[in-house]
Amino acid sequence: MEIALLAFILMLLIRIPISLILGLTSVIYIMTSFQFGLVGNIPQRLYSGVESFSLLAIPLFMLAGELMNTSGITVRLIDFSKKAFGHFRGGLAYVNVVSNMFLASIIGSATAQTAMMSRVMVPQMEKEGYDRSFAAATTASAALLGPIIPPSMLFIIYAVGSGVSINKMFIAGIVPGIVLAASLFGVIVFLGYKHNFPRSERASFKEVIVSFLKIVPALLVPLTIIGGTMTGVFTATESAAIACVLAIIFGMFFYKNLKISQFPKMLVDAAISTAVVTLLMSMAGLFGWVLAFEQIPQRLVEAIGSLTSNPLMFLLLINIFLLITGTFLDELAVMVILLPIFMPLVNAYGIDPIHFGVILCLNATIGLLTPPVGAGLFIASSVGEVKLEKLIKSIVPFTAVSILVLMLLTYFPQITLWLPNLFME
Repeated sequence: MEIALLAFILMLLIRIPISLILGLTSVIYIMTSFQFGLVGNIPQRLYSGVESFSLLAIPLFMLAGELMNTSGITVRLIDFSKKAFGHFRGGLAYVNVVSNMFLASIIGSATAQTAMMSRVMVPQMEKEGYDRSFAAATTASAALLGPIIPPSMLFIIYAVGSGVSINKMFIAGIVPGIVLAASLFGVIVFLGYKHNFPRSERASFKEVIVSFLKIVPALLVPLTIIGGTMTGVFTATESAAIACVLAIIFGMFFYKNLKISQFPKMLVDAAISTAVVTLLMSMAGLFGWVLAFEQIPQRLVEAIGSLTSNPLMFLLLINIFLLITGTFLDELAVMVILLPIFMPLVNAYGIDPIHFGVILCLNATIGLLTPPVGAGLFIASSVGEVKLEKLIKSIVPFTAVSILVLMLLTYFPQITLWLPNLFME
């Protein structure tokens, strides 16, 4: 196992894609430990890693996101946010966060939101007098809402891997998402008055109403998803299919931006994005099987059990470990690699798996903002054309507040569990 571990670290350092690292590490372990009898089980393990009906929600939600983006939803959401909140001091920073909240209910991916919003918001904020590094930092930080506000790809993967309800995970993310957004607002308020951020011209009440009416169909898609899952009318997978149907109807017949000729490209883009995720999950299934064969999770349970028997102290240790891990692994990699290891620990300490799922997803996503390998930093720096060192300095207050929210959710589980317990009892 030592040789496989060294190979794993070496491949990480030379930036081989994480899905290939997981597969190659598993094969190296089998070969160097002379467990050749395991070779015949590799295809079965690769298949079983993605053999779940619930995972069908991932390509459907990705397709829904493609449909809504092509329909011009993003531009309309930003326009409404600007008319409603732009007149406050630091108004465009609020617009950035609010727009990301809306997009989180459509896209569900922090890296995708960072790339998309950096292209749109960073030049616009700089044009109105904001420092470019602050604009990029706000964009990358607000993108943390993507995997927390439902529908979330990370929630789906966690639910499948841990055996909990996807519906419950979706509902559990609503209040934490609002709390995180409010904390980002707090940072903007403080910095706005400290640095005298500019205001935009106040839009008339009529302009706000007209702009809002334009986004009502777009809002009906996430509201249908959340409402349907909360009331139990349909499952998360079914809600993804309904979201696609609604997106097609509104895009073609209401906004009239969606054309039949655009469908092949959207389907290919959704298929490529899905393939990246499913390949990673398939390889993670093989890697988790190797870890289980070596009894790594059981050994880790015993090791941590010898350190503390207190669930709260265990969660503190896990949070510290994940914040460190997030500096060199993206959120999806953290999820698929560590989930098979963590779940026995969660069960051993009697921690609610829904509560732990939200903590794990938020913690893994915060890692996108932390150097040296935070993917969100590099995307915002590259797309927003900001020097990395300036961006890191600007993003510190947002990261600090996000970690405070993480600790709040960790030690006050009812913030997370109140809504699922209310609607899913």
